[in-house]
Amino acid sequence: MPLRALALAACLLLSACASGPAPQRSPLARWTPSPNESARRPEIIVLHHTAIPDMATSLQVLRQPGGDDPVSAHYLVGPDGEIRQLVDDGRRAWHAGASRWGTITDVNSASIGIEIVNDGHSPFPPAQIQALVALLNDVTQRLGIAKTAVVGHADIAPGRKDDPSVYFPWAELARYGFGRWYALPLAPAPPGFDAMNALRLVGYDTRDPRAAVVAFHRHFRASEGDVLDATDAAILASLTR
Repeated sequence: MPLRALALAACLLLSACASGPAPQRSPLARWTPSPNESARRPEIIVLHHTAIPDMATSLQVLRQPGGDDPVSAHYLVGPDGEIRQLVDDGRRAWHAGASRWGTITDVNSASIGIEIVNDGHSPFPPAQIQALVALLNDVTQRLGIAKTAVVGHADIAPGRKDDPSVYFPWAELARYGFGRWYALPLAPAPPGFDAMNALRLVGYDTRDPRAAVVAFHRHFRASEGDVLDATDAAILASLTR
C-alpha cells in the first residue's frame, strides 16, 4: 500500500477511535436534545406525567438550559403517540430528584426517564399508551433492562411525587409484561405476613411508612389510601412470592 494511503487509513482509524461509541437513541423517536444530562448506565425505567397538557410546552420545559433546578428526561410521549428523545440513552437525565428504589439511591444515574404528556387529572389516551408500550419494548430490548423494572415517579419518591397519577393504567401495561403485577386470583396472605417488610422487598422506601403505603396504592389499586388492608397484603404476598 502506498505511503499516502497508509497515512490516510491511519487518520481514519484514529478519527473512528476518537469519536467513541455510537449514540444510543431509539429509532422510534425524533432526536430533540436537551442540554441537561451526563453519563450513566440504566437499570430501571421511571415513568412520569408532565403535569402539562400539551407537547410543545412540555418540550420547552424539558429543554430549558441551566438554572438552579434543571429538569430533563430521555423521552417524551405525546397524547397522539408522538415520541421525542431528548437525552441519549447512555447519558444521565435529571428527572428523578431525591429518590430511591430498592438498593438504588442515585436513580438518575441508573434509570431511563420517560415523561408522558398528561395534566395529572385525566386518563391517558389509547394512542399514547400504545406508543409507550412500543417505546418500552424498544428500550428494554436495546439496553437489556428487565421488563419488570418499570416504575412510577411516585414509587421512587413516596410522599414527594404522585406521578404518573392514579389514572395511569398499570394493569394494562402489565399485560404487555411491563412493571411488576400480582397474579390472579389473589390468594390470602399467609398468617403472620409482614406487609411493611414486603413493601420494602418490592422496592419501596419505607422510612416514611404512610408515604410508602400511599405510593403503593396509587400504583396497584388506583387509590390514595394510607392504610394497608387484607387485599393489600394479598397483593404484596403475590408480588414477593
